[in-house]
Parts: sequence; C-alpha cells; structure tokens
Amino acid sequence: MKIADVAEASGLSAKTIRYYEDIGLVRPMRSENGYRAFVETDVHKLRFLARARSLGFSIDECRTLLSLYEDRARASADVKTLAAAHLRRIDRKIAELEGLRGTLATLVAQCHGDERPECPILDDLAGPAHAGERC
Repeated sequence: MKIADVAEASGLSAKTIRYYEDIGLVRPMRSENGYRAFVETDVHKLRFLARARSLGFSIDECRTLLSLYEDRARASADVKTLAAAHLRRIDRKIAELEGLRGTLATLVAQCHGDERPECPILDDLAGPAHAGERC
C-alpha cells in the first residue's frame, strides 16, 4: 500500500505517518525503488496510534502502549497504570480549566461592556498594582 492509501485508511495525514516512521513508531517495508510499502498491520498500528493520540496520550506513552499491545505476555496492570496516570493528568487539567473558567466568567459578569473606559477584565490582567493605569 502507498502512503496516500494508508493515510486514508488510518485517518492520519501522510506528514504524520512520515513523522511516526521517523521516530520509529511504524516501520514500513521499502520496495526496490525505495518507496514505502505499507501492509495491513501498519494500517492497524496507525489507527491504534491515532486513537491513542485522540485520547491525549503523549508520543512516549503511545510508544509504550504500542509495545504493550504487541507484547502478548504483558500484564494488563501495566496498561492500567499508564492509563490511570494519564487520567489523573486529565483530571488536574479539567480542574485547572474549571478554575480559569470561573475567574473569566466572574470578570465578564463584572464588565459593563458599554462605552465606559472602566474594564474589570483589563484591570485584572494588569494586576493589583496597576489597576486603573493605562499602558
């Protein structure tokens, strides 16, 4: 299979596929003329990687997950440990985003949004020492 076919089948761009090859996540065979020659197993790996990336796993985590997937003697506890650590990072990020949202929602509610120059949003961005000052 050519890279365009694999890109379509996996849902990844050719550029991403070439990058994954460069970093060793996939290793397609090469034909005599040097062109990549993908097989169905490569497509499967690329779909696996696309799904893992869509769940927010890092490249290094994807490498580990792919290694665990290919290791039939793996312990599912290893996979769960990796996924649970990622889930904790997601939970921390969600809490951080909820805090940001709350702060911004308060500032938006405090701003009159009219022709007056006073703006609590800009005052907050300027910090307490510079409230009311202009840049």
